Amino acid sequence: MSAVREFGRALTQPLGAPAAAVQTFIEVPFDLDGRKFIPNGLVRVTRGQRTWTALVEVKTGANELQREQLENYLDIARENGFDALITVSNEIPALPGQHPTAVDRRKVRKVALHHWSWTQVLCEAVMQKEHRGVADPDQAWVLGELIRYLEHPRSGAMAFEDMGMSWVPLREAIQAGTLRATDKSASEVALRFDALIRFACLQLGRRLGTEVTPALSRKELAEPQLRVAKQVAQLVGEGRLGAGVRIPGTVGTLQVTADLRAGQVICHVDLDGPREGRATTRVNWLVRQLKDAPETLRLEAFALHARGAGAAELLRTVKADPAVLVVDPAREIRGFRGGPFGAVRQ
Repeated sequence: MSAVREFGRALTQPLGAPAAAVQTFIEVPFDLDGRKFIPNGLVRVTRGQRTWTALVEVKTGANELQREQLENYLDIARENGFDALITVSNEIPALPGQHPTAVDRRKVRKVALHHWSWTQVLCEAVMQKEHRGVADPDQAWVLGELIRYLEHPRSGAMAFEDMGMSWVPLREAIQAGTLRATDKSASEVALRFDALIRFACLQLGRRLGTEVTPALSRKELAEPQLRVAKQVAQLVGEGRLGAGVRIPGTVGTLQVTADLRAGQVICHVDLDGPREGRATTRVNWLVRQLKDAPETLRLEAFALHARGAGAAELLRTVKADPAVLVVDPAREIRGFRGGPFGAVRQ
């Protein structure tokens, strides 16, 4: 962070730090109520008369952050007039801005609590080096070495590896028809699924060089329990989990559905059709956009004011006869659905 200017700024500026050189220190000792504490690190950014300082606590491998330790560090930060506590671990919160460890909310009134997953740090490093660029060649080399280190299986920076201890019992309960909304496993898996979507967004953003994010409403971001309740209700009623992924520059949100009864993960995108032309003209417009798509892609057309599923066919069939997507020539086609882009058995 201190050696590669662009990387340090990319990590600290979203947390409220000024745009300036980043200073970093390791294992700075502090006293709190007669006890000695040594956080893993300290970050300081100074520009003009303003100084922004944050303590850093790091966990690797399967080690999780501990509430008591974090609360002590928040007290130290408050007593010393620091701005934030940053934690780094392999834990991925279900929602952006959420912290994986629940702490006393009174502790964060004057000190901000931020979290980076190791996946997020690695993706940020790759994005900076490969897509945004590093001006100094030596600094670019240093950042490349960090990437190489974090990608090594023995670095302790793990990828998202499983759905947790409740995954198998929940799937068995769904198959048996015994899952209830009050079952703890339902909410645990719902949160884990959203964490998986966040991980997938980071990985996809790393490959595309852009910020890919989960598609969440303002209400879901403000009240996370509403999101959990919605996912649990869908699990109990339909045996499914769903999420949206926003990818900049694409025609629509990528919808991801995990069907636990069928053992499949299905993705699709909905898009509006042209507002002019006959029904077959609008179908032909869609086909022209899909010249490089696999012919096994399933297309669905939705008529204006119609309810339920629309006409559906594979792309190769639609190419040969666009009329197969037209149920009623007198009705306008309001939109299309493309998918699944893949059906992967668990």
